[in-house]
Parts: sequence; structure tokens; C-alpha cells
Amino acid sequence: MNLASRASRLVVQASLMVGLLGLGSFTLLHPYLSDDEQLYKQGRVDEVVSQGPVTVQSIEWKLDSLKAYTSILNEDGEAIELDAPAGSIFMLATLTVTPRKGIMLKDQGFSCDALLRDSKGNTWDDTLATGYPLPTFCGDDDHPFTMDKPAKIAKVYIVPKSAVPNLVGLTVEDFYIHRRVLITP
Repeated sequence: MNLASRASRLVVQASLMVGLLGLGSFTLLHPYLSDDEQLYKQGRVDEVVSQGPVTVQSIEWKLDSLKAYTSILNEDGEAIELDAPAGSIFMLATLTVTPRKGIMLKDQGFSCDALLRDSKGNTWDDTLATGYPLPTFCGDDDHPFTMDKPAKIAKVYIVPKSAVPNLVGLTVEDFYIHRRVLITP
């Protein structure tokens, strides 16, 4: 009987120790594992979509193409002057965007930011390419937008030549709900 009592006491102590260790680990790691804002700030991608369409912040996105160029040409076939370091490559993304109910069309335009992303988590902002045949932002007076009507836009990114093989697509995001979607070509 003494041996059985001792064994049951050991089982209870071991169970209590495992329970306390689990509770301690949970208490210590919970703020890091469930902090959506911190994970969002670190660049977490929540969803990966092949070409789209995907709706983020009342804008429907569809990636039509993503191609590398050594120069970007205007409507007359002349190179557009862009401030780029030597050895840079221009990535041209052609997208179809559709403003949906819930977005405010101010002066027939809206904000439509998309970042170019590589497999290492690096991102690049687009640059304004004045004279390109398609609008390069969603607030162009010459190309007004209409609610629920798809329109073509172009995004031009300047990237180092060494980054081109690692490019994976464009990210669009909703800061308010901490959602980031990667649209791959």
C-alpha cells in the first residue's frame, strides 16, 4: 500500500508540473503568438492568390501581367525618363482594378497601392511613369474610374537586377483589419 500511495503521489506531482509548465509557456508566448498587429507590421502575408481576382478594401484586383524591362516607353515609343540607379530593372505590372461598393470615388479616383514583393520579404513602391499609355495610379484625370466598372492600370517598379529572379508578386493590404494578400503572376 505504501508503494501504491507513493506512485499515485508521483503521478499527481508530475501532472501538476506538466500543467504548470504548459501554463507558464502559454502565458509567456501568448502575447507574441496572437499579436496580429505586430505580425502584420513584420510583413506577414495572410493569403496568396494566383492572378486574382481578389477584393481588398473594396477594390477588386486582378494581375494581368508582371514583366521585366530595361526601359519603359511612352505612347510615342520613346523611353520615359525615370530616376533609376545604374543597373536597375523596371518591373511593369498590368492590373485590372474594379472599385466596389464601400470605396469613395473622390474626383473619379481612389487610392490603389500595391507593393512589389520578393521571396525574401523585401518590397518596392511603384513609381510615377508620366506618359505611359495606361494610368499609373487610380486618380488620373484623363482616365476616370466608375463604380463597379473594371479599368486597366499599370504599376512601374524600379528594382535591382539581382532581385528580379526572387520576385514573387504584388501585395495589396487592408491596414485596418491587418490583412495582406500576395497576388502572384
